[in-house]
Order: sequence, then C-alpha cells, then structure tokens
Amino acid sequence: MAGGWARDGAVNEQIEASISEELARMKTRGSPVGESLTHCAECEEEIPAARREAIPGVKLCIDCQQDRDGAYQPRGGINRRGSKDSQLK
Repeated sequence: MAGGWARDGAVNEQIEASISEELARMKTRGSPVGESLTHCAECEEEIPAARREAIPGVKLCIDCQQDRDGAYQPRGGINRRGSKDSQLK
C-alpha cells in the first residue's frame, strides 16, 4: 500500500526503521561499564556485595537506581511521515 508519492512498502520500511532504532537505543541504555563502586555515586550509601557481583560495573544503590529508572526522560521523536496526524501526536 503506497500513500501519495511513496513507493510500495515505504510505510512498512519506515515502521521497521523506527522499531530498529528504538531497540538499538534500549540495548545501549544504561549498561554499566567498568568496575563496581563500593558506595553509591549519588547518596554515598554502601552498595551490597551481592548487587556488585550480580551487576558488574554498578554505580548506584537500589533506591537511587529505582529513582533514576522511574524519572521521566524525554527524547526527540522523529516525524518520518510528515503528515498532519503524526504532527498532532
């Protein structure tokens, strides 16, 4: 199904590209790197040894990590189609 001047399959390609980009962003988001800290980088509480062993490279305690994960993180959306409907969302 083509819309307007688009070739057949163009809409599906755009959807697949959006999904691929989002999956790539999610895979690279927040992966700890390096050596684990013994104390939280934000609140200075001790990070339990079990957490440091379970997640190599951990920098935050459980409470601070939960606060960070729950925080709203806006990101720029891409208006691939440029249609009026996609601009209103």
